[in-house]
Amino acid sequence: MTAHRLCAVIPVYNHGDTVGGVVDRVRAHGIPCILVDDGSAPACAARLDALAAAGKATLVRRAHNGGKGRAVQDGLRHAASQGYTHALQIDADGQHALDDIPEMARASRAHPAALVGGAPAYGDDAPRSRLYGRWLTRLWVWINTLSTDIPDAMCGFRVYPLAPTIALLKRRDPGHRMDFDIAVLVLLYWRGVPMVWRPTRVVYPAGGVSHFQGLRDNARISAMHARLFFGMLPRAPGLIARKFKNQKFQA
Repeated sequence: MTAHRLCAVIPVYNHGDTVGGVVDRVRAHGIPCILVDDGSAPACAARLDALAAAGKATLVRRAHNGGKGRAVQDGLRHAASQGYTHALQIDADGQHALDDIPEMARASRAHPAALVGGAPAYGDDAPRSRLYGRWLTRLWVWINTLSTDIPDAMCGFRVYPLAPTIALLKRRDPGHRMDFDIAVLVLLYWRGVPMVWRPTRVVYPAGGVSHFQGLRDNARISAMHARLFFGMLPRAPGLIARKFKNQKFQA
């Protein structure tokens, strides 16, 4: 049986003010970090160079900004090439509750075949527009999986089992930007990858850097939901059969 080897993959695009603190807190839990520089400006790039030179992280550098999805995919591939079996995806802006890392890691060790996802709880600092968008995406994800098994597909705080995830990436591109977090979950669900969910708090720090581009990203996500819907239709019989099979075993 392969040993459970966990690292963190952190996509970075001009998060120079926050990424160092995120790295320090992740490392405090004994988890090595892979930073993926998605074409950051010189000041942030220099900060990432310093973290790598100090031995605090491994740095993967993209020549040009390609979006969060591309950065995460590059990080996951690099993690697999280094012998890691699992990768914890974390944002560089400090939104995620890093104190929940030990519980996420424990759940991944207990269920090594599963994707362990953060089921977020939002405070009063969460923008209302973001919450409405999440509810709409949640509805579409339930439609495209014919289930309510995925409580939140937009929270990027999750542990991927690398073997099935890399196998998926060799065959499909889940998306280049903010659509990636949603699509990769649906595609892995279609492939039968089990999923375990753990509650986690998401904060929106004052002065935080967000690269969500209102109209453009919402349009991209809407198009992604439409593609997934038409991809779901031929899979519907299998998804329904899986649902009834699971209900039978739980009865």
